[in-house]
Parts: sequence; structure tokens; C-alpha cells
Amino acid sequence: MLNQITTAMRKVASQSAQKTIAHSISMRDTTSRMIAAAKHGLMVFGLIALATLTLIFFKPEVADQLQALSPFTQAVASTAPSADIPPMANLMDEPAGTDTDDVVPTASAAPSPMLGTDIQQKRVTEWLSKRYRVAGDATNMLVSAAYLTAKEINLDPLLILAVMAIESRFNPFAESPVGAQGLMQVMSKVHHDKFAEMGGAQAALNPVANIRVGSLILKEYVSRGGSVEAGLKRYVGAAEMETDAGYGAKVLGEYDRLKAVANGKRVSVYASMASRSAPKVQPIPDPLDRTKSAAGLINAKTAMEDQIKPENADKVTAL
Repeated sequence: MLNQITTAMRKVASQSAQKTIAHSISMRDTTSRMIAAAKHGLMVFGLIALATLTLIFFKPEVADQLQALSPFTQAVASTAPSADIPPMANLMDEPAGTDTDDVVPTASAAPSPMLGTDIQQKRVTEWLSKRYRVAGDATNMLVSAAYLTAKEINLDPLLILAVMAIESRFNPFAESPVGAQGLMQVMSKVHHDKFAEMGGAQAALNPVANIRVGSLILKEYVSRGGSVEAGLKRYVGAAEMETDAGYGAKVLGEYDRLKAVANGKRVSVYASMASRSAPKVQPIPDPLDRTKSAAGLINAKTAMEDQIKPENADKVTAL
């Protein structure tokens, strides 16, 4: 009897142990499958993220489309400057003159073709902000300053912005080894007289003062040189040299891209800093060469006629 009870207890214990082992094996297999599924899911997610980043790198407009689809995207109000109070007027060392109070723009007044419209200015601001990785508000301030200065001195604002892009990449605190400072890399030691009304040479790192002085210098050099190319050559300090080492072509290349952006064309913010290609010089044809070539054609035609005439004469004789 005792042996039967012992055998039964051993059998129950063995069955319980087998069930426990089977349950642990089943749990281990389930856990392994879950871990494997999680690894595969993470791998697929990583591949999708990598493919998305690659697509955005080659097609930046896709990022804007994805941002527009996001539920967290907020409508951004138009930041167009007011016609009555320029947004940069308060940043100047001197307030705007009172002469502008008498001139009130009317609804029928057409904007200057060179300055463009508020929509074009907004396009340029957004593109520059993305291209040079500058905060949107800061870019809007710099672009507004460039447009206001261009309006005051009658200069193309896109040319000013192109110079800023090549000179400093919109870094207001940039300084070169030779002492050129600010957004437009103005030599404050050389042009200290132009900073006198704005607080002296130390105002060279003031973005608004730097844009104004740099634009005045650029306009003066363009007037002296007689063309934008010659003015840019003077601006970079290569007036007495044969070439400007491609500086003017780089500025004009960026100017062309800004102009295309302002006109609503799609220009990638990752576009290379390609220079404007110089037009090929076509040789002027020599009148003497043209006369010689015409004479040669006449002589060739005469020779052909001489060869044809004897053949026709034989035919006539045979008849």
C-alpha cells in the first residue's frame, strides 16, 4: 500500500514537473517570437526612415508636403511688412525721416519691378532660411533690411542678398583674416567714415548698419565700373587685377537663383553654389573672308557649268 502511494506521488510530481517545463518552454518560444518580430519591425521602420530621408535629400519639396500633412502644423500668418511702418525702421540708429509721412502709397500705386511684391519677398525669405539654415524670424529681418535699403538707394535687393550669401552666408558676426566684418564683409577701417552716422566703426557688426554701408559701397563701385560685373570686381578688391577669381560669377549665379525663386520657380535649397557661366565670345566674321568664300562658290559654279556644256553640245550634235 505504501509503495502504491509513493508511486502515485512520484507520478503526480513527474507530471507536474513536465507541465512546468513545457509551460516554460512555451513561454520562452513565445518571447523569442515576440523579440524577433520586434527586431523585424524596427528594421523595417529604420529602412522606411532611411528611404524617407534619402527622398527628402534629393527632393526637398517632399518635406514641405509632409509638413503640410502633419496635424500639428499651424497656419502661419503673413509676415508681410506694413506699408505705413517698415519693420526695420526701429532697428536703425536714426528714425526714419518725416518726409515719408507726406507720401502715402495709394491702392493704385504699382510696386517697383526691381523690388517685386510682398509674395516674392516672402518666397525669397523662406528659401534663404532653408538654404543657409537661419531662423525664419532672423532671415525675415535681414531680407526686410535689404529690401528697405535697396528701395532707399535704388539698388536691386536680390543683388544685395546675393552678395550677403557669398560673403558671409548670412552670418552677421563673420570676420575675415584681413578685417572684413559683418554680413557684407565691409572693411570698417577703410570705410569708417560711412559708419560715422551709425555709431562709428564698431557698428560694422550691426546687421542693419552693415547692410546699409555695404550696399552704398556696392552701388558706388557699380557706378564707377559702369556695370555690375565691374562693380563686384571692385567690391572684392580685385579692381587692379586681371580677374576676380570667379567672385562675380558666384554672386551673379546666386542672384539668378534668387530671381528664379522670387518668380515662383522651384529651386532646390541644396543646389550647389554654381557660378553664372560666362557667355561665349563669338568671333566677328571678316568681310574679306566672306568675299573670298563667295568668290570660291562662284568659281566652283562656273567650273561645273563648263563641265556640263560640252556634254549638252555632244547631245545636240548627235541629234
